[in-house]
Amino acid sequence: MSKHPCRLALRLMTVLSAVLAAPAARAEDGNVFTNIFKYGGTSVPPSQPAPLEEAYCPTVDVPDGGAALRNPPGATGTAASLRSQTTLGRLARECTRLQDGAIRVKVGIEGHVLLGPAGAPGRFDAPLTITLKSSGKVLVSRSRRVPVTVPPGAAQGLFSVVEDDLVVPAAATGNYDIEVRLGGTPHQAPARRKPAAPTATSEAPVAVPATEE
Repeated sequence: MSKHPCRLALRLMTVLSAVLAAPAARAEDGNVFTNIFKYGGTSVPPSQPAPLEEAYCPTVDVPDGGAALRNPPGATGTAASLRSQTTLGRLARECTRLQDGAIRVKVGIEGHVLLGPAGAPGRFDAPLTITLKSSGKVLVSRSRRVPVTVPPGAAQGLFSVVEDDLVVPAAATGNYDIEVRLGGTPHQAPARRKPAAPTATSEAPVAVPATEE
């Protein structure tokens, strides 16, 4: 009969004796056996960063007169001279906490250009201004003109745009406002404190009287 099984048994007994003879196993990082049972591997995995605080994310404001523009200025909705009216639609925002404590804000805007009695299909521009403010002070403001096309035979043209990487400094993340308006000048309003928003995303329709372009 082969002696290999006996040799194998002797080796196993030797290893087991060495383990039992070792000092009482300490449940500490760096112990191979402890790591296997605790982490599923022979080494300690890297520590995970602490979760970031949820970002305060106020709803999007549209100031009085900022939801619609008429062309030409002064024309009413039924005037024969009205060529077009640009109107805001749904607004959405998303706020993300950064490692340094600041908040990155993304704003989504939808709207449309409606032809008036004197209007004709073609290309139009929707002037938008997105502003972040804190205690009445402008933190960041961006203005852009979004091209809108009303195709032949249609009465209106739709537009949508997403403005990203609007950053609120860490010192202002607990009290700031998000404002969107048609036109190129940020609305100046008294500073006010807004209640904390329940979530970091939202979207809502806009219904504000029109103003002149």
